[in-house]
Amino acid sequence: MLRLYLRMHFEHVIGQDFLKAHLIQSAERGRIPHAQLFIGSHGSGVLPMAIAYAQYILCSITKEQESARKKACETKFSQLTHPDLHFVYPVATTDKVKSHPVSTHFAAEWREFVKNNAYGSLYEWYQHLGIAKKQGQIGVDEAADLVKTLSLTSYEGGYKIIIIWMAEKMNTAAANKLLKLIEEPPKNSLFLLLAEEEEQILETIKSRCQVLHFPKLSEVIIAQALIERLGVNSDMAQHLAHQADGNYNQALHLLNKDAGDAQFEAWFIQWVRTAFQAKGNKKAVLDLIYWSNTLASEMRETQKNFLQFCIQFFRQALLLNYGAEELVYLETGDHFDLAKFAPYVHGNNIREITEELEAAAYHIERNGNAKIILTDLSIKLTRLLHKKSA
Repeated sequence: MLRLYLRMHFEHVIGQDFLKAHLIQSAERGRIPHAQLFIGSHGSGVLPMAIAYAQYILCSITKEQESARKKACETKFSQLTHPDLHFVYPVATTDKVKSHPVSTHFAAEWREFVKNNAYGSLYEWYQHLGIAKKQGQIGVDEAADLVKTLSLTSYEGGYKIIIIWMAEKMNTAAANKLLKLIEEPPKNSLFLLLAEEEEQILETIKSRCQVLHFPKLSEVIIAQALIERLGVNSDMAQHLAHQADGNYNQALHLLNKDAGDAQFEAWFIQWVRTAFQAKGNKKAVLDLIYWSNTLASEMRETQKNFLQFCIQFFRQALLLNYGAEELVYLETGDHFDLAKFAPYVHGNNIREITEELEAAAYHIERNGNAKIILTDLSIKLTRLLHKKSA
């Protein structure tokens, strides 16, 4: 992965100009909601935007104040060590932290992760932390730590800013404690909740937040960033931006050929081919069960990411089937022809296919038996792929 140096001024956040203008205007007018919810994928820039917003608030000074103070503040931000900026993120036990893990136990690892790529995904964070085989969460111990932090006076006399990354990973106990803090916020406290899945945020929390939705980045914006920041030539940048589907992090992975999609594609192709053959074919059914057991041996985060990949693959096939070629960004290898597969994905089965994939991901997220979940999904896929279009 190419290193991304941490320069969290607004002008260095990719795209999202409308949201930048809104946040700057709110800060300049002194009308800063004490609880805000940023909704968007990691690749759209929710985390770098939140950090830039926090820096803008905490490092703003008047003309009467010396420039040295502002420079010192920006230096602290460049290292993510400002004493009034606090991060909360999903964690789990490790060899180093064997019980009651909280974010402060992993502060050094977090700073390194964000400095390398502030657009990184939850799965990449788990990999960085060495907990990819576990289900990270934001637990009640984290909420208790947060209460203690907010009970103290800010170091520099202004705001205390709490950035909660992947807020949907809060368990119920933590969410209820956070709700109480948001309902009765300590003086000069600012909560920035960042989430990818809005529906997983408690409605009582969401109703008390100002909600900002981050759209996917345009191909033009991603290509421009690749050219200006990484020196990618124009043709390659445009090609990568098209494949990235609005996700700058995905563009970086594609550039460095470490997206992991090649393995996902191989699994997917084997899966759908076996599912086609499984109707009335005992050997193919056994092969389908073997495939399910093989995937079940992978890490749960890998399984969930693969199921999301499958949803996108089926949607791309649907678009191609209905003649929307300009929206198709997926490129498959020579061993699989998307155009030949596309007619089997249509309006009469796409909804059920998507629902079954989402249900499987949901149950895997909640530690269901992966072998049973994936085998059941595979048998259902056999039926759905043979379903006739209306």
